[in-house]
Amino acid sequence: MTMRTPTAMDALADKHFDAEVALSPIMMTFLGMDDHQDEFDDFSPQGIETHHRLIATTLGELDSTVVSDETDRITASALRERLGLAMEAHQSHEDLASISNIVSGLHSIREVFDLMPTGTDSDFATIARRLKAVPHAVDGWIESQFAAIDEGIKPAVRQVDALVEQVHGWIKDGGTFDTLTDQAHEAGASTTTRDLLTEGLTTAKAAYREATQTLVTRIHPMAVEEDAVGPHRYDLASREFLGTTVEMEQTYQWGLEQVAELEERQREICATLRPGMTIAETKNSLDEDPAYLLHGSTAMQEWMQMKADQAIQDLHGTHFDVPEPARRIECMIAPTHDGGIYYTDPSDDFSRPGRMWWSVPEGQTTFSTWRELTTVYHEGVPGHHLQLSQAIFNKAELNKWRRSGIWVSGHGEGWALYSEQLMADLGYLDDPAMMLGMLDGQALRAVRVVIDIGLHCGFTPPAEVGESTWTFDNALAYFNSHVAMDPSVARFEVMRYFGWAGQAPSYKIGQKAWTDLRDEVHVQQGSTFDLKSFHAKALNLGALGLDTLKEALLT
Repeated sequence: MTMRTPTAMDALADKHFDAEVALSPIMMTFLGMDDHQDEFDDFSPQGIETHHRLIATTLGELDSTVVSDETDRITASALRERLGLAMEAHQSHEDLASISNIVSGLHSIREVFDLMPTGTDSDFATIARRLKAVPHAVDGWIESQFAAIDEGIKPAVRQVDALVEQVHGWIKDGGTFDTLTDQAHEAGASTTTRDLLTEGLTTAKAAYREATQTLVTRIHPMAVEEDAVGPHRYDLASREFLGTTVEMEQTYQWGLEQVAELEERQREICATLRPGMTIAETKNSLDEDPAYLLHGSTAMQEWMQMKADQAIQDLHGTHFDVPEPARRIECMIAPTHDGGIYYTDPSDDFSRPGRMWWSVPEGQTTFSTWRELTTVYHEGVPGHHLQLSQAIFNKAELNKWRRSGIWVSGHGEGWALYSEQLMADLGYLDDPAMMLGMLDGQALRAVRVVIDIGLHCGFTPPAEVGESTWTFDNALAYFNSHVAMDPSVARFEVMRYFGWAGQAPSYKIGQKAWTDLRDEVHVQQGSTFDLKSFHAKALNLGALGLDTLKEALLT
């Protein structure tokens, strides 16, 4: 592999990346670094201001940095786009506020423990020290929430209540935090270390308990009943998640069309799978079909691992060239019970592999494989695992910031959803039940476009809703009429749209962007177009905003 000679632009990007990492022990954990692993980021307004000054400095230096080649041009474009949006968020105080059922400072502080090493006594001693540092981190986050409220950015009552409920689940006896005790016992940690861990857990849980009291007694009274953030705030959020600007009303109408189109495609498959049954009846029947049923989370984990490994084996050398370190993925059952599946990156040296996590709702004991095969491809290969691992592996061409410092939801989630359709095109979903599962997942993402944009931008719901404005209840009813999902997970999903404006539509909008871009490149290249080469070139660029991605691939 020929190494590209680093340029002044690479040096600037790497300097920015190193400075960001130095401010974020949590980021160090996600990168697999050993430094400052008993510390947390500064979540206070002062910490956020420090990060803003770093961004301003980098943007100032960018204008005088020489662009030496095409790679530099893309890096400069990405820096201006990503850091420019961060500046806008800071100037409007959006970077202070984070209260929702899916993303907040409290989530970040807790989630970092999932990725900390747990193989040795020393590892658990480090975890114990970090647990002792939780109160300071939580206090800083609380301070920022009050600062956001002072600036007029008030959380929704619904999200405050949801976050409090989640935290109670994390800190209860036998809850998420207590899984660390079980892990220490299984790893054979010493009595001294287990005692330190118990002290740390007591401290951390007390800090979270105090945070819930603050949320209930001080923040809840200042929260607002209104869930929608409004078109102005929504535009900034959407650009952050997409790296491009979309026309909201047009995209909302497209989302409604996608829901109808995907429902018709499901109806056609159901007519062959279960003649005479409705879509809902067919899905219920498949949920009870032993051919597609797994019992227990262990069986589900093993099935996910088998399917993920098989995809890597089949696709490597044919449709993709999967880097050797990326041919390993771990499928995990998450310690939380919030619902959903997610992916975490490998460490920079791949000593910690990429991981696919399933957060199993409490009480769920059976799993339907017809629904989830497409999810394995979304989170694994050719989805997130290949996408992120290939960028991390590409040290020959990309600086550190390009490899590990960027995440754009429209790019990343769009690629993963594109990957689901790709696997169908390649014949991996020829079982009609598995194809129905893929279409059900695609319908979920189309419904997200409708509810998320409709709610936050104030668009009129479709006639079937029967009301003139979106509410949580009619959004949930609309969701359930178009997506087959466990009731508790469905409620969590819809709550997510209400509390994380702009993120949910990025999947389907991003998928469309990837498909449109592939087709444009095909037209541009004509008979010389090669799909494998297109995918390789695109993935070797790393994560980019959608405008920058298009700029990079159409030149």
